Amino acid sequence: MLSEDTSKVEHILAVDDNPDNLILLQTILESEGYTVELVCDGRNALKQVAQSPPDLILLDVMMPEMDGYDVTRRIRNNPEISYIPILLITAHHDASVVEGLDAGADDFIRKPFNHEELLARVRSMLRLKHSIDEQRKMARQREDFVSRLTHDLRTPLVAADRMLYLFHQETFCAISSDMKQAIFAMIRSNQNLLEMVNNLLEVYRFEAGKKTLQLDSCNLLQIVEEVVQELSSLAIEKDLAINIDSSNLDQQDETASVVKGDRLELRRVISNLIGNAIKFTDTGSVNIRLSETSVKPQGKPWVIIEVQDTGFGIAPEDQATIFERFRQGKNKRSGSGLGLHLSQRIIESHKGTIEVFSELGKGSVFTVRLPKSA
Repeated sequence: MLSEDTSKVEHILAVDDNPDNLILLQTILESEGYTVELVCDGRNALKQVAQSPPDLILLDVMMPEMDGYDVTRRIRNNPEISYIPILLITAHHDASVVEGLDAGADDFIRKPFNHEELLARVRSMLRLKHSIDEQRKMARQREDFVSRLTHDLRTPLVAADRMLYLFHQETFCAISSDMKQAIFAMIRSNQNLLEMVNNLLEVYRFEAGKKTLQLDSCNLLQIVEEVVQELSSLAIEKDLAINIDSSNLDQQDETASVVKGDRLELRRVISNLIGNAIKFTDTGSVNIRLSETSVKPQGKPWVIIEVQDTGFGIAPEDQATIFERFRQGKNKRSGSGLGLHLSQRIIESHKGTIEVFSELGKGSVFTVRLPKSA
C-alpha cells in the first residue's frame, strides 16, 4: 500500500522464530503492496533496524534468547533510532499486554489473527508513523526558520547599535542633551532586542543539538565580580546595593570556586540572574553568595551561587513554570521568557542545577549548583 508520498512503498520488518509464521505474514502484507523483510530472532532484528530502519515492526513476543519485550525495550532505549511503531504478535494467552505496552510497544494482537484485523492495525500504525514524521519535519523546518531568521537579524541590529553609539558620542556632529537622551533610549531598546535575538538563537542551538561548549577551568567568583562591575551602573541608577559574599569559600584554596565549564556561557547565566535581580528590585539590595557544599552528590563537591534580591517576588504558580521557554511572568517588566530557559539549558549542559525560591513582596533567591572542578 502506498503512503501519501506515492513514490515511497512502506517497509515492514516481520520478526518471528517460526518460518511458517513469517511466510504467512509476508504473503498477507505483500498482497497489499508493502515491502517486507523477514528476520527470525531478536538480535538480527536489532541489527536490521539499525542498518535500515523500517516504517513498522511486527514482532513476535515468545522467541528464544531475546523475547519481543526485550527487543522492544532495546529499540525504545536507543536514542539513535527514530520512532518506529511496534505491533506485538503472540499465540500465548498468558502474554502480558501490560508488559508489552510498558516496554514501548504501540499495539498488541493475538494469534490466530484475522487477516483483515491485522491489516487494519498495520494501517493504523503506519498512519501514526506518518503523523509523527510530519510533526517532526514541521518542527525541524520551524526551528531552522527561526535559527536563520535570528541569525540574519543580528547583522542589522549590531550595525544599528554601533551607529547609534557614534551619534551618542557626537562623532558626526554636536547634538543637544535632549537628543542624547533620546538616542540613549534607542540604544537601550536596540540592545534589549539584540539580547532577545541572541537568546533565541542560543536556545535553538541547544535544542537542535548544535551547541558546542568550550570547556575550561572557570573561576566563578571572578566571573561574578566582573558581571557586578559591568552592571553596577544599573544598580546605582536605582540606588541599590550589590553585595558579594564569598566568606563561605575556603580563602586558602585558590580553586574553591573553580568549575569546569564554558566561561562565556556561565557568564551569560550569571549576568542574566544578576541583571534580573536588579530589574525587578526597586529598593533594598542584591546579594550574591558563593559557597562550596560539603554534600557530594555523585561523589563530587559542588560550588553554589545564590542571587538574592529584595524585589517584587514571584507567585507560586509562576515559580513552577518560570524556566519554561517563552514563559513570561505576570510582572509588567518581564521580558521574552527566554533568559531563564536558556540559563537552565546552560546549567544542565554543565551537569548542574538551577532553582528558585520566592515570596511575593519579599524577593527571590535563584540558586545555581555546579560540580566543582577536579
